[in-house]
Amino acid sequence: MQINITGHHVEITPALRDYVNNKMQKIHRYFNNITNVHVILEVDKKFQQKAEARMNLARAEIFAEAEADDMYAAIDLLMDKLDRQVIKHKEKMNNHGNGEDIV
Repeated sequence: MQINITGHHVEITPALRDYVNNKMQKIHRYFNNITNVHVILEVDKKFQQKAEARMNLARAEIFAEAEADDMYAAIDLLMDKLDRQVIKHKEKMNNHGNGEDIV
């Protein structure tokens, strides 16, 4: 899994880079078909911290974004959203064709 981290109006410190990498490794444990992740950390004009990510999976692409007053909180919210989307994608992949989701 390749992780690219970009900062807009914020310096990517080693602590931020390690924090994002550790969080991504937790998601990678659930679903190992993640090929590429691009994370953008940004501070807007109102000093609102924003984190967004585009994740390439096997046969899918996931995008999520989150805002908070603290960059670490924004990263946590982002990872929660990505986690839910990855789990949902994994369930779709596993349930494909066996008729479980037919009502």
